[in-house]
Amino acid sequence: IVVTQFSVTDVRVEGNEHYTDKQIKDMILPEGMLNNSLYLAVKYRNKEIKDIPFIEMMDVEIVSNHTIQINVYEKALAGCVNYLGNYMYFDRDGIVVETSDQLTDGVPQIKGLSFDHVVMHEKLPVEDSSIFSKILNVTQLLAKYELKADKIFFGTEMDVTLYFGQARVYLGGDENLDEKMMQLVPILPHLEGKSGILNMENFNENTVNIPFNLD
Repeated sequence: IVVTQFSVTDVRVEGNEHYTDKQIKDMILPEGMLNNSLYLAVKYRNKEIKDIPFIEMMDVEIVSNHTIQINVYEKALAGCVNYLGNYMYFDRDGIVVETSDQLTDGVPQIKGLSFDHVVMHEKLPVEDSSIFSKILNVTQLLAKYELKADKIFFGTEMDVTLYFGQARVYLGGDENLDEKMMQLVPILPHLEGKSGILNMENFNENTVNIPFNLD
């Protein structure tokens, strides 16, 4: 009865960004008699996943006898840096949580940080650790306005430049960052395929023209 009445025929996946639904299903679903909803729900109840990059935990919820939902809880990533040919991914506190030879879509590469070594599960050894709160602020604003920057460059004065392909957006310091990001939304489609810099350093609510200088 357990085998026939609880065999899985429909699988839903929620919370995954770094892996496709099929990849998650292949990780979770065994072969044969173990492929049933009761077994999977017990096996993956709040189970920490240690061997799969970017995933903190997965659990299985029974929707019906033949339907399960796989809930994926990914590691919170603020950005990544390139170090010795690998991408080192760090969280909101600057702690390195993952490494990969592939650049993950949706996680911006942070440029302008200075460090001489990287240790897994330790904070990036930068001179001023306050940079991580600034990185988090920028990445959260990008997410808020559904903007995907390829790179975020921090200058010596903590001034910010966003890279969208060959187009760069110079935001300057922390002033009016939210308003700058909001204004960037309708502008960005017009920059597609262009190489140059959009200067938003002095943007405020009274700004009429924002200069874009072609390379």
